[in-house]
Amino acid sequence: MKSILVIGMGRFGTYLAKRLAALGNQVMIADKDEETVNRLSPYFVDAVIGDCSREEVLSEIGVNNFDICFVTMGDSFQPSLEVTALLKDMGAKYVVSMSASEIQSKFLLRNGADEVIYPQMDMAYKAAVKYNADNIFDFIKLGTDYGIFEIKAPREWIGKDMISANIRKEYDLNVLAVKKGGGAAVLATADYVFEENDHVIVAGAFKAVDRLKG
Repeated sequence: MKSILVIGMGRFGTYLAKRLAALGNQVMIADKDEETVNRLSPYFVDAVIGDCSREEVLSEIGVNNFDICFVTMGDSFQPSLEVTALLKDMGAKYVVSMSASEIQSKFLLRNGADEVIYPQMDMAYKAAVKYNADNIFDFIKLGTDYGIFEIKAPREWIGKDMISANIRKEYDLNVLAVKKGGGAAVLATADYVFEENDHVIVAGAFKAVDRLKG
């Protein structure tokens, strides 16, 4: 469990804060809009109404007591930079700031953000990879060239186990798990026999997955 501050209760900030709380973390939210904070406050351990670009507001919150401070004010360029810089100046342990553009990302990092998240770019990248191929249901990016992919079991794997399919050598992929019928994933043992409707979780290079046929 972590102690987390989320500043900025737009759509992204609200989704993020609720999810972090659902995962068992202690989450405080902050926003200058009173109506928004009053509406959301029952979901969190604490909530603050105030302009966090003002030093006295952050001082009252005690930002150095949080494990992570999120600044989710990506649409407000200048306030986002100001809040990020103030958080680091006031001793925040780790600051993650949301960006709405590449140039904003650069400025946020220069102004003290430990990490920048760029949701629009991440979603666009994910959509491009998914819809570029017919056999990718979902994926997690791991660096520039690698990822973890949920794919349809290729035709040439059906009726074979992992050993006879020779997946690692022939396809340069590692099978992590299998999802059957859209349900929960189960670990795939070496003698698991692939079936037609299987979704297979594999790790490897984008180009290796792109070569597969569903």
